Parts: sequence; C-alpha cells; structure tokens
Amino acid sequence: MAFLAAEVLLLDVLFEFAFAAHSQHVVLDFDFDVFFINAWHFHFEGQFLIIFVNFSAGTSSSGVVFPILRGVSRYLCGIYREPLNTDPVLDPAGGLVDDHEHMRKGQPKEVLPVGKLPLAHLRSLLRHPSKHDPRLLIGPQIGEDAAVIDAGDRYLVVATDPVTFATDQIGRYAVHVNANDVAVLGARPLWFFVVMLLPENRTTPELAETTMADVRTSCEELDVAVGGGHTEITQGLDRPILVGQMLGEVAPTRLVRKTRIAIGDQILLTRGVAIEGTAILAREMSERLRDRIDADVLARAARFLIEPGISVVSAALAAANVGEAVHAMHDPTEGGLTMGLFELAAPAGLGLRVIRERIPVFPETATICSALALDSLKLIASGALLIAVAPDGADLVLRAVEATGVPVAVIGEVRPSNEGIAIVTNGNVEPLPPAPRDEIARAFEDG
Repeated sequence: MAFLAAEVLLLDVLFEFAFAAHSQHVVLDFDFDVFFINAWHFHFEGQFLIIFVNFSAGTSSSGVVFPILRGVSRYLCGIYREPLNTDPVLDPAGGLVDDHEHMRKGQPKEVLPVGKLPLAHLRSLLRHPSKHDPRLLIGPQIGEDAAVIDAGDRYLVVATDPVTFATDQIGRYAVHVNANDVAVLGARPLWFFVVMLLPENRTTPELAETTMADVRTSCEELDVAVGGGHTEITQGLDRPILVGQMLGEVAPTRLVRKTRIAIGDQILLTRGVAIEGTAILAREMSERLRDRIDADVLARAARFLIEPGISVVSAALAAANVGEAVHAMHDPTEGGLTMGLFELAAPAGLGLRVIRERIPVFPETATICSALALDSLKLIASGALLIAVAPDGADLVLRAVEATGVPVAVIGEVRPSNEGIAIVTNGNVEPLPPAPRDEIARAFEDG
C-alpha cells in the first residue's frame, strides 16, 4: 500500500515537474518531511501524458535522510496536445519547449477551442499559490466550484459562474448554476450578485429589463436577495453574457467537503442527464432540430429549464441534513457527467466505477443527442446532483432526497485511486476520462 500512497502524493505535483522542473533531482517538503524525485520522464500515449517518476521519501534530521518509501510511479494525466500560450510546453519528441521556440520554427500557436480550459492548462494556472490566508478553508483547486471562508460562528461559501452558451432566460441560468455550487457544500444560498454584459448595436431597454426580471424571479424562488452587481453595453459582444456570484452560509459542523470521500462510498445521481444541455439545444438550435425530431419532443425539451428545472438546491440541502453519512456532493455542469465524476473524486484523489445501465438519461436528451451525434454523458448537465454516501447511510439519503420530489438512483461506488474512473457497460469495464470539452460547444461549432 505504500506504493499507492506515494501515487496519491504525486497527484498534485506531477504537473509541477512536467512544466517547471529543469533538473533531474528535486527535493520537496511533504508529510514525509523530505520527498526526493530521483529521475522522471514522460511520453504520450494517444492524447494522454504518461509520467514515470523514480522517487524516495523519508524523514530527515540534521541533514540525514532516513528513507521510508522507494519505488517507481506511473501516472496517467489528462493533458492534451495544445501548447500553452506563455508557459513552457511539452513536446512529445523533445521535452520542454517554449512557445517562442515554436514560433521561431515557423509553427503557429494553436488556439484553444471554445469550452472549459483544458485540465493541463488549468493546472498550470493554479500551480502558483496566492497569499496564504488561514481563514480561506477551500480555495482554488481542481474539483471545487466554490470557496469557503471562516467567518467565525459560520462559514461563508462563495461561488461564481458565467452563462455563455444560452441566450434565452439567461438570468434564470445564472442564478441557479451559482446557487447549486453553494448548496453542494451544504450551505444555503442567500445573496446574489450579477454582472450583466449586453451586446453592442443590439441592446434595447426591454432586453435589460427582461434579463433582470429573470434574475429577480429566480432569486425569489430560492429566497435569495439580489445584493448588487454591474451592467454595461460591451463592445465586441454579439449576445448577452451574465456572470453571477452567489454567497451562502453554513454551520462549521455541516460543511460537506469532497475530501471526506472514502473507498466503498455509494455514488448517487438525482434526476438524470443532461437537463441543461437538452434545454439549451432545444431552445438555441430549434431550427436545426425541427426536421430531425418530433415537435412534441422538441417542445418538452425546451421546457427542461423549468420542468424538471436546473436547480439542485432542495435535493442538496435535504441530503446534507441527513448528517455525516453524506461525504461529498457535486453538480455536473460543463463537460457533463464524465467531468462531474472526475471533479467529484479529484479533491480526494480516489477512483470511481459507475454502471452505464444505472445512469438515467432523459428520453428527450437521448433523442436530441442522437440527432446531433452527441454523447449525452459529455453534455452540460446542470439539474443533476452527484452524492457520495457512506454505504450504511445510503438508504437514509435516498429517502431524504425522494421526499423533496426528486428521483435519485445509485449509479456506482468509490474505488481505490489506482483504478481511476471507469464505466461498466454490459459487464465490460472501460476508462471514463473527463471530456476535454463539452458536447454543446461542439454542437454550436458544427452548427
């Protein structure tokens, strides 16, 4: 088991070596006191980076190291072949290179596609910590969508998210996606702030008023107060964009943290996939879909924003109220269920195994995805909630969530880190890597 422990330690530092290390002997401070990277190298297998690290770890006293662990770790990283714009990048043939070297060789910089920043690049942005503040209990990291600040007798939970794909009822989207990020930590959303960027040459007073009316109505549904924000007509925009920020509170003893996930936990999924993506596609691409699917299916899908809706607040708070049996919660958004599962497990560094046949997929989602050749498990999925629950508490959580009128199913379990994230289809186990970009981005690009 020492080998697995070392792999977990390597999880958060391997990208440091890949992007910043220039020597073959690195010393790092950990719980082991001293962690030596004696040698390391990497190569690509398809789109993934495989890193091999020869390591030793131990304790030190007066400059003498007492080894505890030695071994070689093989770690699979979801890094893709797009070069970084400013930092040194990985060349599969030659190692570390600089973007300027690409330019000198006549190779143009590769422009990143629409969607989430790829994981490798996001890790690069997060690898340099900001000022340490002991009151900041959860800060920027992979898998966390909200910050947690110690405010004394309570914790302040803060989330921020934009709405960029939708144009219809964007006020509703902005409120609910931010409220969801607060609620999955066990906190009640209380205050909403919004930045409203409106397009030049197209903005009317009615557009601003309608958008703000959506914000107010959605906040009233959640008993949330609008605290402020900013509005402007922005040069260069062809559609409105909203950036929301939601603040909430939770008692320190009721905070739900992903680091509590344990091997054997049951993975629950509420409602199904992919509510938000289905609603956006039905509303924004109705002309393209009209000749491909039945009108009644398209009409039902367009109403997914309202029914079943994209809020997970009631289900998340009901689950959190069960108590310590709930180890983690996460709402899968951009990147769909595949990214949501990755983000659920990332803070604890564990693996997951889900059963495809147990994953509820709305018939309307399946129909639209089939018409557009999209993968429903990689489609933006706000409205669903992932919950990791201790096995002996699963029945209590299932009943608590169902009591809110929200259907919920057990779709898998937490596994050891060396098993990664996998999906079982008709008895066959296959890796389930996070989607490098959401299917909705591809749909708009193809359309």
